[in-house]
Amino acid sequence: MSSIKLLNPKSEQIRQFQALGMNIQAAKGLQGVLKTNLGPRGTIKMLVNGSGDIKLTKDGNVLLHEMQIQHPTASLIARAATAQDDVTGDGTTSNVLIIGEALRQSERFLTENVHPRVLADGFELARVKALEVLERLRIAKDPSDREALLNVARTSLRTKVHRELADQLAEIATDAILTIQKPGQPIDLFMVEIQMMQHRSDSDTRLVKGLVLDHGCRHPEMPKRLKNVHILTCNVSLEYEKPEINAGMFYSSAEKREDMAVAERSFVDQRVKQIIDLKRQVCKEGEGFIVINQKGIDPESLDMLAKEGIMGLRRAKRRNMERLTLACGGTAINSTEGINADVLGFATDVYEYTLGEEKFTFIEGVKNPLSCTILIKGPNAHTITQIKDAIRDGLRAVKNTIEDKSVIPGAGAFEVAAYVELMKYKDTIKGRAKLGVHIFAEALLSIPKTLAQNSGLDPHDAIIALQSEHSDGHIVGLDLDSGEPFDPETEGVFDNYRVKRQQLYLCAVLASQLLLVDEVVRAGKGGSGAPQGPPQ
Repeated sequence: MSSIKLLNPKSEQIRQFQALGMNIQAAKGLQGVLKTNLGPRGTIKMLVNGSGDIKLTKDGNVLLHEMQIQHPTASLIARAATAQDDVTGDGTTSNVLIIGEALRQSERFLTENVHPRVLADGFELARVKALEVLERLRIAKDPSDREALLNVARTSLRTKVHRELADQLAEIATDAILTIQKPGQPIDLFMVEIQMMQHRSDSDTRLVKGLVLDHGCRHPEMPKRLKNVHILTCNVSLEYEKPEINAGMFYSSAEKREDMAVAERSFVDQRVKQIIDLKRQVCKEGEGFIVINQKGIDPESLDMLAKEGIMGLRRAKRRNMERLTLACGGTAINSTEGINADVLGFATDVYEYTLGEEKFTFIEGVKNPLSCTILIKGPNAHTITQIKDAIRDGLRAVKNTIEDKSVIPGAGAFEVAAYVELMKYKDTIKGRAKLGVHIFAEALLSIPKTLAQNSGLDPHDAIIALQSEHSDGHIVGLDLDSGEPFDPETEGVFDNYRVKRQQLYLCAVLASQLLLVDEVVRAGKGGSGAPQGPPQ
């Protein structure tokens, strides 16, 4: 009887080879699900939720987040892989494939009574050696080199959407990051507003070096388009507010009540008049004025602004207040007392666009924007969602390249180089730890094999050709169109350094941990049922 059974006779447990087998089957099942999605030639999964909504995607991060995974081991792998995507923006599918292949290769040795600890030690040695290869293949890039940033963005985005759209989104993502970049400061991706508009086609997606707000004016007499506009960004209440306490007012006459109402109204009117006075002071012939307020503007105040030709937007989202000042200049104010021209931003073109019942306000033509908007357009909801997920990965890829100041040759070049070096390194190791090194090398090689397979090529012919070139000292990747080896540096196919580095750490550690599990016990005091089978 096991120790757990002595402690709790009703406990549910899976021991030794059963536990290992369960983990291996889970990893292989998850690998089988995502294998066909890898690379620019991978297939697409259709996700259908309970209400019948459809999402078409090949993004591993989206798939693992949206799929219902009940198996505990598969869920652990999925959470670890998506955690890397949250940090680095890519590498989800590759992680799952490498971990699944490492456990699949380990199964053969475990059935021959090789202890899992021996394989885990080999994984650790292989990881250290692979990191050395990664450092050697690292190519330094100037963070201001737009073409290098474009190449990285293209490589990332072509695995998410079709080629023409990927190239367009790569330019948008690169220009967006270069717009918000501040010298000597970390890049804040929240300064890129992503606005969605269900309109026209996906090729109409564009970068607005300014801001697009998802609401418009609230008064029919306000101007719909202004040129050379002074922009006042404020967080000031321009509406009558009820007192915070419940108070009953008793008046001796109707005149007293009227005087009280006028006094309350004059408090708000005074603020509006201060804004109008500023507009008259700064605006010359042919110039406009817009007020963007985080708080409310009541109908009387809107009417006063409209009579002066001022465009007024109320209830602006909090996240856009900081973006506004970064994009247009000026300072956000909390009081109208003593306001002057120094707090105003400027844009050459402000206009309202109506799409059905929705209104959008475009602020364009700003001088030195440090914030921008990516306007995503598409004919339907799932196309827009697919572009939004892809844009997120493209922005991360460009950001990583600027911060790393380096890239790694793509198209499977690193994995083949690491495989060749690990197989040489295996011969220098004494003992059975070399088995773990061999398994890890084969697991890395599964990436170019899968790329070839998903492109309709013969994986064995492709791998033999790549290994032959690497043996001659050439760093080459796989051309997915012809199946021949090619120089990724010449063709501009690059991967992020930090994605590959994190991938090596995660795959080695997680595969080792899963191999060393010798018992699975249901934790907690309640519930019933044994651990689930492979992922569905």
